[in-house]
Amino acid sequence: MTAEETEFVRVIKENEGIIYKIARTYTKTADDRNDLYQEIVYQLWKSFPTFKGKSKIGTWLYRVAMNTSISQWRKDRRAGHRVELDHLFLRQAEGYSGEFEARLHLVYQQIDQLDEIEKGLILLFLEGKRYSEIAAITGFTASNVGTRISRIKNKMRQQLKK
Repeated sequence: MTAEETEFVRVIKENEGIIYKIARTYTKTADDRNDLYQEIVYQLWKSFPTFKGKSKIGTWLYRVAMNTSISQWRKDRRAGHRVELDHLFLRQAEGYSGEFEARLHLVYQQIDQLDEIEKGLILLFLEGKRYSEIAAITGFTASNVGTRISRIKNKMRQQLKK
């Protein structure tokens, strides 16, 4: 393996959980999730040589992953591709209670009802990203990110009340 390939594999391994979460947010089935994961990695590989280091590697990775996911979501939507939501199988980990799993399932159900931009913003927020980091990834201003996230939270609260 070349040094570039080794570095790319390291970056993917360090961030595979993030890539999976993004793919999970924009798909409904395990097959679609795996396809999107592979597409994201492919797009990252294609653009890896052009990464100049002007931003953090995580910011670049999020941007490529989000853009790939949104593009795929729009393509599927135009094609009329609709598949029923698979049953969500959560990995049983130590310390996870049934209540935690139920709440996590509920959160994913609420996120699933958001539009593609809202999904990306709330995912970044749930990852613990600061507004400035989200702004760098999405291209919105930090104040716009704050406003949008506030609106998304309110929207999700309203959905839960129904």
